Amino acid sequence: MTSLQLLILAGMLVMAGVAVFVWWAAPAEPDLADALDRISPHHTTTPAVVTGGAGGERAGLWAMRRLPAGWVREPVADLAVLRKSLASFYSDKLAFAGLAALAVPLLSWLVSWTIPLPITIPVIVTLAGVVAGWFLPDLNVRQDAAKARAGVSRALGAYTDLVALERHGGSGTRQAMELAAQVGDSWAFSRISEELLRSRLDWQQPWDALHHLAGQLNVADLDDLADIMRLCGEEGAPVYDTLRARSTATRNALLTRDLAVANEVGERMFIPASITAVVFLAILLVPALLRLITP
Repeated sequence: MTSLQLLILAGMLVMAGVAVFVWWAAPAEPDLADALDRISPHHTTTPAVVTGGAGGERAGLWAMRRLPAGWVREPVADLAVLRKSLASFYSDKLAFAGLAALAVPLLSWLVSWTIPLPITIPVIVTLAGVVAGWFLPDLNVRQDAAKARAGVSRALGAYTDLVALERHGGSGTRQAMELAAQVGDSWAFSRISEELLRSRLDWQQPWDALHHLAGQLNVADLDDLADIMRLCGEEGAPVYDTLRARSTATRNALLTRDLAVANEVGERMFIPASITAVVFLAILLVPALLRLITP
C-alpha cells in the first residue's frame, strides 16, 4: 500500500467520523403520526421480553433514536411472537454490522501476508459484509417467528378444543374463553388470558381482544377463532361443532406443514450421499482410466 493510498484512506475515515458526529449531534424530527399514536388513549404497547444485556439494550435504544426513519423495517409482529424487544433487535443489527466491520479487514490483513491485495478489494468486501451483517437479523427474526407461530397455532388448537368443551358444559362466551385460557401455562395461553383480562377491564368484547392480539402477533388462526366467538356472542349460534372442526383443521394444517418440512429435509439428505457416491466412484474409476490412457 503506497503512502498516497494511506493518505486517501485516512482522509476518508476522518470525513466519515465528522459526518457521523454531525449526524449524531443534529436534532431528530419526531414522526407526527407516531407521536399522536403514543398519546392516544387507545394506544397499547406490545409486551416484549428483554433478551439482551443492559449494554446491548442501550446500544439498541441509541440506534432507534439516531437512525433516520425508514432505514429499518421494524418487524413488530415477528418480535412480539418471539417475545423480543425492538431495542434488542437494533442491538443485534449493530453487533453483526460491527463484527463484519472488524473481522473482514482483519482477515484481509492476514491474507495480504501471502497474497498481495489491492486496497479496493478489502474496502468493497468490508462494505458488503457490513450490509450483510446489518440485514442478517431480519432474516433470523423472520425464520424464528415462522417457527414460533407454528407453536402458537398448536397451542390455539388445544385452546379451541377447551373453549368448545366449556361451551358444551354450559359456560357463557366470555366465561368459556377465560376458563379455557387459564388451563394452559404456555406463553400463548398467558397472552390470551392477559388480553381477555384487559378487555374485561376496558369493557370490551372478548372477541375484539382476540382480534387485537391476532393483529399484534399476525396469527390468522386467532382471527378465525375470534370470528367464531363473535357469532356465538352476538347471535347466540351454537359453535361447539364449529370449534371442534376448526381445531381439527388447524391440526391437519400443522401436520401437512410438518410433513412438507420432513420431506424437504429428506430430499436434502440425498445431496451429500450422492456427492459421496460420486467421489468414491471417481476414486475407483480414475486410476483404471489413467492406466488405459497412459501408453
